[in-house]
Amino acid sequence: MNFIWNLPLFTVVLSLFSGVVCMMLSPRAARNYTIAYESVLVVMTGCVLGYTLKTGTSYTYPMGEFPAPWGNEIRFGCLEALIALLFAVILLCSITAGYHFIRKDIDESKINLYFSLINLMTAALMALAWTNDVFTGYVFLEILTLTSCGILIVREIGRTTLAAARYMILNLMGSGLFLMGIVLLYDISGHLLMVPMRQSMALVSQDQSSIPVISLAIGIMTVGIAIKSGLFPFYFWMPDTYGWATPASGSILSGLVTKAYIFLLFKILYRAIGIDVLEKTPVLKILFVLGIIGMIGGSVNAMRASNVNRMIAFSSAAQTGYIYMGLGLGTVAGFEAAIFQILAHAVTKSLLFLTVPYLAEVSGNRLKFHSLQGSGRRDPLAAHFFSISSLSMIGIPIFAGFSTKLMFGQAAVLGGIHWKILVVLGALGISSVLNAIYFIRTMIRIYNDPDTLDKDPYGSHPVTDRSRTGFFLAGMVLSLLNLFLGLFSWVVSDVIYRGLGMFL
Repeated sequence: MNFIWNLPLFTVVLSLFSGVVCMMLSPRAARNYTIAYESVLVVMTGCVLGYTLKTGTSYTYPMGEFPAPWGNEIRFGCLEALIALLFAVILLCSITAGYHFIRKDIDESKINLYFSLINLMTAALMALAWTNDVFTGYVFLEILTLTSCGILIVREIGRTTLAAARYMILNLMGSGLFLMGIVLLYDISGHLLMVPMRQSMALVSQDQSSIPVISLAIGIMTVGIAIKSGLFPFYFWMPDTYGWATPASGSILSGLVTKAYIFLLFKILYRAIGIDVLEKTPVLKILFVLGIIGMIGGSVNAMRASNVNRMIAFSSAAQTGYIYMGLGLGTVAGFEAAIFQILAHAVTKSLLFLTVPYLAEVSGNRLKFHSLQGSGRRDPLAAHFFSISSLSMIGIPIFAGFSTKLMFGQAAVLGGIHWKILVVLGALGISSVLNAIYFIRTMIRIYNDPDTLDKDPYGSHPVTDRSRTGFFLAGMVLSLLNLFLGLFSWVVSDVIYRGLGMFL
């Protein structure tokens, strides 16, 4: 057996081990250990991606040589490796850029606990990327939910406690529905491994009388993930959850956690159920409609937000709508665009959540729009990173957001259904205009100062703190990834397309 085959399992096991190790370290040592480990994780997942691209095939790693439900399988191709690499890079950048606020927001005695939760969360993210077993997906989905609540509530202010309680209740509701859906699918197919489940579902679905039961099972499972990932109309928990978390947590929750939930759903729909079976149910049509409404509804709420963090949180809801719209198209091109959107949104939104606190810090620690007036003059570095992310969200060419919108438009046209083409292109246009309104408005505000600099109540000297080296490095990495996704989108889309082929 090639050594590379073991790396996916190592990413999960070593992350669990690292969670235990961090509890025994001092806060500073836990931070250094986590950064070092996440760096190693980037290398490991990068090696797996390079190996699968070189060989051009996917690999299945049976654990214990036992069949499901006693045994388990890890299955990896270039798509799973690409998603795992994304998770590792965003985690590393979030910790590096957000450590300044971790020290400010979290009691020193609990910082090692925070990094322990980050490592346990890493294990869950890696497992969701690699697993080929729907029940194992549920187990690590629950671990991800619990650790997400942990990194939110560890800040220990009243609003984070309330947000964590709301987040926990809704996510447990979503988990319960997801588990019910898995139980029904297991009852229908007799399998928990994804490929055997798809083969069984294809046979069962030939009987038209079984379609309502299959639709019910898929529908319940999909609603569970929709609640956890913030699809319309379930996104009302996002502003408090993302807005009151420490910046590193907000970046991880928005950029990774919701995307991991969606990627697990995508794997189940595409690999465990199959497009042919899905087309016989109304699930794809419902996801398409809710995705379109979420795109516009999230943007409208972002325009009405009272502070910049709430604006970005509602914008995340709109971007989640893009992903579900792509899934709802029910074509390979639609799935490819949805996966590309996961990558683009993770890179862009993580940088936004990491940047805004620095603008607020030089504005009296206030997030209201009027308080941010001129903050770009006081902190040019944060303003530049905010501008790059904002232009990407709007869909300006050379940035990742433009490539995403272009791919969705192409997917709709390739689908050949006239009403879908009109709806998708119209929704993309409306959403882009709304994005432009609230992001450009914010950019103008942070760069524009109505008074002279010597009357600036927050000071006129730009920030030159050397402790911001981590923020600079992480911001540069995320900005360059954004530009790479925009300028070389064909490279990434080719990897995704090859990965989709390996899925089956």
